[in-house]
Amino acid sequence: MGLFDRVFRGSAEMYAKAEAELTAAISELGESAPMKMPDTAYFLSCIYAFLGKKVTTLGELRDALAEIQSKMTTNQRLKDVFTSGIGTAMAAEVIEATKYARTPTPYDGTDYHGHFSDAEVRELGVPLVTRDIPGFVVIIDPAPTDEEAVALIKGYQARGIFVFLIGGVIDQALRGGISMGFPVRVVPVGPDIWAVGHIISLVERAAMIFGAVTPGDWEAFTEYSFHRIFAFVNAFSPVSDITVACGGGAIAMGFPVITNDKDDMWAVPKSLIIQPDTTDFIETSLEARDIKIKVTNIDIPVAFSTAFEGEIIRKKDMRVDINGARQDCFELVRSRATQDVEDHKIILDGPDIDKFPEGGAMNLAVIVDVYGKNMQSDFEPVFERKFHSFLNCVEGIMHTGQRDIIRIRVSNAAFEAGFRAKHFGEVLYSKIKSEYEAVVDKCQVTIVTDAAKLKELRAEANIAYDKRDMRLQSMTDETVEVFYNCILCQSFSPSHVCIVTPERLGLCGAVSWLDAKATNELDPNGPCQVVTKKRPIDERTGAFEDVNEAVQKYSHGALEQVTLYSILEDPMTSCGCFECICGIEPASNGVSIVNREHTGITPLGMTFSEMASMTGGGVQTPGFMGHGKHFIASKKFLKAEGGIARIVWMPKALKDTVRDRLNKTAKELYGIDDFVDMIADEEVAEDAEALLEFLAEKGHPVLAMEPLF
Repeated sequence: MGLFDRVFRGSAEMYAKAEAELTAAISELGESAPMKMPDTAYFLSCIYAFLGKKVTTLGELRDALAEIQSKMTTNQRLKDVFTSGIGTAMAAEVIEATKYARTPTPYDGTDYHGHFSDAEVRELGVPLVTRDIPGFVVIIDPAPTDEEAVALIKGYQARGIFVFLIGGVIDQALRGGISMGFPVRVVPVGPDIWAVGHIISLVERAAMIFGAVTPGDWEAFTEYSFHRIFAFVNAFSPVSDITVACGGGAIAMGFPVITNDKDDMWAVPKSLIIQPDTTDFIETSLEARDIKIKVTNIDIPVAFSTAFEGEIIRKKDMRVDINGARQDCFELVRSRATQDVEDHKIILDGPDIDKFPEGGAMNLAVIVDVYGKNMQSDFEPVFERKFHSFLNCVEGIMHTGQRDIIRIRVSNAAFEAGFRAKHFGEVLYSKIKSEYEAVVDKCQVTIVTDAAKLKELRAEANIAYDKRDMRLQSMTDETVEVFYNCILCQSFSPSHVCIVTPERLGLCGAVSWLDAKATNELDPNGPCQVVTKKRPIDERTGAFEDVNEAVQKYSHGALEQVTLYSILEDPMTSCGCFECICGIEPASNGVSIVNREHTGITPLGMTFSEMASMTGGGVQTPGFMGHGKHFIASKKFLKAEGGIARIVWMPKALKDTVRDRLNKTAKELYGIDDFVDMIADEEVAEDAEALLEFLAEKGHPVLAMEPLF
């Protein structure tokens, strides 16, 4: 039996399983039973993507299954290997969907993740865009030994590759003590091969969210995944026919399959690769997908990788707790003269980690002094904000906050491996020198743990912070000479362009005007270019001829014009990476804002995912706008429509995040005290009627504003 026959046999096997599971579900629940995957606006995403069908009931799923079968033909051999392979992925989705028809949480209480929410798709999309995650791997079935499985997973982690696990390799990871979950980028998807449907669903939603690919356009979806999603598959011998069929679908989507199985297999360069030595799987896989890993050698006793950015250190696993809310702790970058900086000098002033009691509190200040001919003081806060991601990449270290409100935990495992205070300095030195080599010639790090010295040092740091804040607060869109664009997201969303100004940060929330300025200085040919603002068209909406020319150029003609301050007139596009999305709420004449972490319904009758599905992929959608959390408190937020007084609803958690800054802006603009308390949330209103009642009770200013339409 040849390779093609194995694909066709596997496709038939997956279809038979799907038909049996669906028949059983219909018999149990009825054809009219609702069929909805949780926390997504994209229905059954594989079927929606490839067939263009919005499946909402089990009866509609049965009709879709019949169409899937029609794709599993065997006459045109090579072409049918690929169509049958994608049909196999859709049939896998059917099998998994029947579980969710019975209960929205079929994997609760298990070791498996199952379905990915739209929020998780976007969460993965952002680091894929920035290449903090260079790609992802799907590892199927058990490795020859537990040791090989653990080494493979950890090897991918060390290179920043996101890891999805299916089948017996999950049990091997559990036995090997691998920490798993979406935050640490190793996800045990499901115990059976049909769990692959969840991964293909994630891929297709990425194409719809970031690429605005039209449902039903089969060729566009495979084209998008081939060129914009860097993924590959590892499958261990013996590979079953049903897994071979899934591999046909993976190859059709541009994802190479690397295996040590030679049974009726033949090598196809860059597509199907026979690698007998499983210890060479990683390098073979990266080469097959042309993924280049930039390695930074850091002299620390634990691993360093973006895979550890979401690691949580629980109290029971903690060696020391560094808490700026309770002790004098801070982080500070200072520009210095060349004679004041000794390159790669790391100073520890005070006792080391091993001198503090296990599980106890520890004071810590990190002072980084830099010199460079091209260094600017404006870059200092940019470097400081990067401390968070740099230190979170260290295995066994958890970091939150910035400035003098930091929280760092060092795990027992990292401590036992030899991690000490000086290693904070090694990480920061290595990353600052490698990422900012264009402006940093010398870097010196001082770690202070001596509590007697920290109170005075913290006071000095706060003086520096205050000076920066005064400068930043004086910066407005009117006082700077240029704006910047940002096209980082074009790796996923080819037509999207952000225009970043002092009062409007990038919609991902990660790129401020200073960040964009620094990026341009560090890489003049990079993703952030200068946009002049010499030819204003309309100050009210924030329209500029210069900006329009820039978006036309950098969107490759897909956009003609945008405004910076309006949600109704040519609003800025969104790629799918946005932290929040706001939409007009017609009953109140205001706007509702929802952040991606909130999964509930809004007064618009839509969830975050449903609102976001209307405005991703670089398209302009008047009445909806993606944006960063900190833009909410800007004086330019919805300026053309009357400003922040239009905000009528936000989730409570988001209100708490922006409360202080939003209240301050409302006081300055309208003389209103405690404006955030006038904004409804999910605890008081999830529909228009309850919303209007709350706004009237609070005397919300939106009720006296001019109609939006």
